[in-house]
Amino acid sequence: MNGVLNETTNKIHRHETGRSDFRTTCGATAHVAHDHLRLISIERAVTDANVTKCGRCFTDGSSY
Repeated sequence: MNGVLNETTNKIHRHETGRSDFRTTCGATAHVAHDHLRLISIERAVTDANVTKCGRCFTDGSSY
């Protein structure tokens, strides 16, 4: 499953199903410039020690 990584905050968000752009379930990235966002596998992203999960998108996530 792909997520949307905010490279400024190093936070991974759940990608909104059926959307081709960077829309997320929580909507937190709606006003973030696309050059700061990247689609990436959630599993791959969370293996990076610097990336955290969004608390709105994931029950085991932290903060916003």
